[in-house]
Amino acid sequence: MMRRPLALLVLLAALVLAPISIALCAEDAPPVSSRTVILVRHGEKESSPKDPQDPSLSEVGAARAQDLARVLGSAGATKLFTSELKRTQETLVPLTMVLGITSEPLPAAKSELVVAALDSLGPGSIAVVCGHSNTVPRVAELLGVTLAGTIVDRGVTMLPDDAYDRLFVITRPAIGPASCLELRYGVPSPATVSSGK
Repeated sequence: MMRRPLALLVLLAALVLAPISIALCAEDAPPVSSRTVILVRHGEKESSPKDPQDPSLSEVGAARAQDLARVLGSAGATKLFTSELKRTQETLVPLTMVLGITSEPLPAAKSELVVAALDSLGPGSIAVVCGHSNTVPRVAELLGVTLAGTIVDRGVTMLPDDAYDRLFVITRPAIGPASCLELRYGVPSPATVSSGK
């Protein structure tokens, strides 16, 4: 007879303590350790700009910026980076308005600074980086990913000049190599249409 009350007592203790141990395990669980970087090139720029060194987006580029905000508006981005040039900043303006956060400009010629800024973000972060035809592949390379469909011009790996619709989602786990998913958004670029992709 003694065994039955003891067994019930053990069972009761297990039922009472189970939620506590589950809660403790949840608190001790490591946080999400991967980081996500979304790389995108700026939208199409003006063909006859007032300032040829720093052109604004064309109407087509401005429409692409709106498309980007629709695509990434619910992606959970926690940080936005651009270059110091207007076309990258203008590309992310609609997204900044959707998310209610500002973008941080970094020098286009300093891809290493972009990667250092990305490295400073915490686990679970999702950053959007808007760059240029020559900086997007370089940042991807520094993150451990080689982009397909690039060209080499005077020794520099670049996206084709007319490729504006490509979006690269790079996942950087705490352990192991980075991975990349390439997506398309907005009106297909001529490079995409001619390749049949």
